[in-house]
Amino acid sequence: MEKYKKSWNFHGRTLTVENGEIAKQAGGSILVRYEDTVVLSVATASHQAKDSDFFPLTVLYNEKMYAAGKIPGGFLRREGRPSEHATLTARLIDRPIRPLFAEGFRNEVQVVNTVLSVDPDCSSEMAAMFGSSLALCVSDIPFNGPVAGVQVGRVYGEYIINPTVEQSEKGDLNLTVAGTKDAINMVEAGAKEVSEEDMLKALQIGHDAIKELCLIQEEVIAACAKEKMEVVLYEIAPEIKNLIDEQGKKRIEEAVSIKGKLERYGAIDAISEEMAEAVAALEWENDAARDKAVKQAKEYCTEIEAAEVRRLISEEKIRPDGRALDELRPLDSQVDLLPRAHGSAMFTRGETQVMSITTLGALSDAQIIDDLTLETEKRFMHQYNFPPFSVGEVGRMGSPGRREIGHGALGERALLQVMPDKETFPYAIRTSAEVLESNGSSSQASICAGTMSLMAAGVPIKAMVAGVAMGLITVGDTYSILTDIQGMEDHYGDMDFKVAGTRDGITALQMDIKVTGISQEILREALAQAHKGRMQILDNMEAVISEPRPEVSKYAPKLDKLMIPVDKIRIVIGKGGEQIDKIIEECGDVKIDIDDDGLCIIYHTDREMINKAKAMIEELIREAKVGDIYDAKVSEVRDSFAFVTLFEGTDALLHVSQLAWERVENIHDVLHVGDIVKVKVISIDDAGKVKVSAKECLEKPEGYVEPKKGGRRNNAEKKDSGNVEKRVFRKKN
Repeated sequence: MEKYKKSWNFHGRTLTVENGEIAKQAGGSILVRYEDTVVLSVATASHQAKDSDFFPLTVLYNEKMYAAGKIPGGFLRREGRPSEHATLTARLIDRPIRPLFAEGFRNEVQVVNTVLSVDPDCSSEMAAMFGSSLALCVSDIPFNGPVAGVQVGRVYGEYIINPTVEQSEKGDLNLTVAGTKDAINMVEAGAKEVSEEDMLKALQIGHDAIKELCLIQEEVIAACAKEKMEVVLYEIAPEIKNLIDEQGKKRIEEAVSIKGKLERYGAIDAISEEMAEAVAALEWENDAARDKAVKQAKEYCTEIEAAEVRRLISEEKIRPDGRALDELRPLDSQVDLLPRAHGSAMFTRGETQVMSITTLGALSDAQIIDDLTLETEKRFMHQYNFPPFSVGEVGRMGSPGRREIGHGALGERALLQVMPDKETFPYAIRTSAEVLESNGSSSQASICAGTMSLMAAGVPIKAMVAGVAMGLITVGDTYSILTDIQGMEDHYGDMDFKVAGTRDGITALQMDIKVTGISQEILREALAQAHKGRMQILDNMEAVISEPRPEVSKYAPKLDKLMIPVDKIRIVIGKGGEQIDKIIEECGDVKIDIDDDGLCIIYHTDREMINKAKAMIEELIREAKVGDIYDAKVSEVRDSFAFVTLFEGTDALLHVSQLAWERVENIHDVLHVGDIVKVKVISIDDAGKVKVSAKECLEKPEGYVEPKKGGRRNNAEKKDSGNVEKRVFRKKN
């Protein structure tokens, strides 16, 4: 195999594809260079089909920390389980690729993307999606590609393909769109209340760029593609279909129209089991053949169920639960369910119910990020939990899977757009979405519940956010768009299009489709129908809580802020943290965050403890100023001057000539160690030495005449003034 290498200019950046030199034993291998970003994408398939009822596709996105010049964190100092970002990127690549394999293809396929070098301004995620498609296309794996994806940003009204990090930060739109040259088949977006029309325009601009990438891939495929392997597509045996068509098909179709989810599923499951037993009673070669037949019988019952759902919706415009196509399920919103939580709310939509709990913490409680992105911490966290009991099942309970991470990221993106900045609200914020019951659209319910719990917690979000999931059923040239899809419509439909936003615009989008792509017309109609549903949901939420609470919960940490001069941060912290530990201990375990600029934030549930800690810090960083008056304590007396302590850590020099308006012959007759004397700061030199006067605090005698300057000083005065210690105005550590 000869090495292939070619470069193209793609929207101002160089895109290079290499094949035939690296990872030659894989089914297909592509090295993508996108400026300084380098990604190796390989695709390999098993030559034997698996005996499964689903397509076994695995997409991986491996972040190698050396790609960004980093050593991994943790005890082992090596890459371990995928980061949340890597998991989300793998899902992002999987979603547009999966629909492009033939129905019934059961050979196991593994697509592995390894990030070898990363330039933050040249998306490694989009390079990996491009490479994944191309690796499949040039391999021996049957694949109906190519597919590609781009990011679309908008900065000051200008749409940009694959924006830089700086452009993304300035923009109001962060859209990832993927598809073939003919249609869009995946969307992921976060936006600052962008209108439906502007979102459609961004999608069109993104698809135009996708067409360019597909043309590039077609050029590479023509030069490098292998011959495709022959595969046998999975089919259900005809005799099984005939038996079920005669004995069970009509009953399954009738059961589809049962309105209650559990009752409907229970009736269908009972018929499916009956059909499986009837098939098992037939004559089979062996037990393995019988087991396979039973499995196929259940699969065919599911196919009948899916076909009837799709027929009812497309032909009769009847949904399984009897709703109109654009009708929402019954809504219910509640707040303040948990008395000790900082904020809590519950949102119910039909048979989907989510409780959200908001917790506030110090900024130091932000999540630390260790991946290839430039983000080092995350102040707002939205986490989604989906226990098996929420769908009436028994299952694994443990760490979140890909689905939970993905749904959590979608909700977080939607809510992040309305979150206050840390200057306005200096807290780390976590919303936990607990799915209590699920029959579709639970991720969008988590956004609704999350909005209300944030407001109940006193988080000053800019606007309420609600989400709704849209569906699609296509039969031939006709299509039906569904508002607020339930589980069955999601499972058997052609699209899951989640739209979240405020009254003024969209904050998040996510679209996955099972067909090869959808048109602009369908997108436009789906967004308009979603807007209508979103307004109805917001009405329901606003009837319960219409604006953020003015104060945080009494159980939430309160806070106060002050600025510490940068050169005094070390004084507050003290040697080995001794000073700040003392403050924390004496003030009821307050939490104190100090950033590099000197912003100090003190957190505690008790306002008195915050005030106490603040006073202690202010005392440590206190500075004397000319004109200030103090009740100073005499700490040392010399022949011609004394040291007085103005406040902890700051001493000043009081000369004998500044004791009184009349001449003082002997300072020791007037001052003693421990005396309290009222003094006024009269000067501070460049070295920080402070001089004070007691006479400036006394009334000047009538007819007072200033003594003439000059004259000889006695030897004792010369000696003492020459030995003034450097500790004046120095902080005591």
